[in-house]
Amino acid sequence: MLTHFFCLQREIDQTLVSYIWIYMRWRDPDIHWNSDEFCGITYLVLPADLLWKPDLMIEEMRVKDKTPQSPFVTLHSDGNIEDENYLTVVSTCKMQVYKFPFDVQNCSLSFKSIVYNDDGITFDVIGTNEHLTKWTLEDMGNQYEWLFLNLTVNTTTLTINNFNQSRIIYTITMKRRSVLYIANFLVPILFFFCLDLASFLISDSGGEKLSFKVTVLLAVTVMQLILNDILPSSSERIPLIALFCIGIFGLMMISLLETILVMYLIDRDSAPEENQADKGLSKDCGDKQGNYCMMDTLFILFEYTKKNVGLIIHLLNMPLSCVNNFLSDVKKWTHCASVCNVSDEPPSEVLSLGKEDKRSQLMEESDSLEKLPDELSEAVKALSLLLSRKEERTPDYWTRVAKKLDIIFFFVYVIVSALFLVIICSEWMNANDE
Repeated sequence: MLTHFFCLQREIDQTLVSYIWIYMRWRDPDIHWNSDEFCGITYLVLPADLLWKPDLMIEEMRVKDKTPQSPFVTLHSDGNIEDENYLTVVSTCKMQVYKFPFDVQNCSLSFKSIVYNDDGITFDVIGTNEHLTKWTLEDMGNQYEWLFLNLTVNTTTLTINNFNQSRIIYTITMKRRSVLYIANFLVPILFFFCLDLASFLISDSGGEKLSFKVTVLLAVTVMQLILNDILPSSSERIPLIALFCIGIFGLMMISLLETILVMYLIDRDSAPEENQADKGLSKDCGDKQGNYCMMDTLFILFEYTKKNVGLIIHLLNMPLSCVNNFLSDVKKWTHCASVCNVSDEPPSEVLSLGKEDKRSQLMEESDSLEKLPDELSEAVKALSLLLSRKEERTPDYWTRVAKKLDIIFFFVYVIVSALFLVIICSEWMNANDE
């Protein structure tokens, strides 16, 4: 038995479409003649229905062949009979797509008899594997998506319920042409990834960077949908190309989340300015704000005699300009208290008793004002330290933090992406086909 193959493989339903030329030869011991006695006739072409033919089936066949069979066979004078037929076989082939599109597939076609055991029909091979491979390559002509590598054949015995049958198995080895998939799938995804890297040069102040990253991410999602239509869903392991797409998608999603975080930090700087603008606060605490600052200052002086802690807390809750005005007022008032001399001698006798009470009250206030600088010295130092720290946090504090975070993330992003691509490429090159 001799067989030639022209193959076409479909991944999505894991089938192999083979165009096969089958040459069979068997010997009928009851039919033979001496060609010298019959005018030198060495062979006859007879209708196939007149002679016995071995029944033949292909185990992996899924669709019945509809190609018309040859109606004739060739009978030789020594009793050998030859039969040639062409078949279009749609057979099952379990594909290993782990290394797609750099995969090598092995598909088998098993021929056996339907009803005869190994005593009735025994299959044998005409020629060696090298001869069959060379012959197939010469007759194949054009090769499309798949590149034919070799053809191997071996004979075995199949035993089912103590019923032995001879079987011959042809194994076809093919390699996928990966150039088209590289150009139409892998390279565009790498281009999208490069665009994601280039998006770090876009300003974070507006929404252009965020919308650009979302667009690129959606483009990778479309490529994944295309890949889902190509690869079979019954694969035992996740293909490397699917891991490649998932990894690129994950890296780009992390980059998108980082962009959202950076924009949030930048917005934190603009939020206080907007709140102050909504409240209508001026820098010099003028008009209504000036009255508010003066009332707060008087309130603080009154409350300071009760609790120093309450003073500090209230100052921290005041606007920065009001606190500066308060400190300047304290300096003026304490200077006034130290310069003014309140006489202890009584005034003229014309003063009434009510005026003498006011004088005593004024003397008490003067004494309290004289003690005020010493008592406020420690509190002013603490407030100065807190205010200096408050002034250090300028309005663009979170913007600077966001820019530093963006730079650090960019370098980490590039390093992790390079490691991921190196690991995927090495796995593609070194992984087994099975």
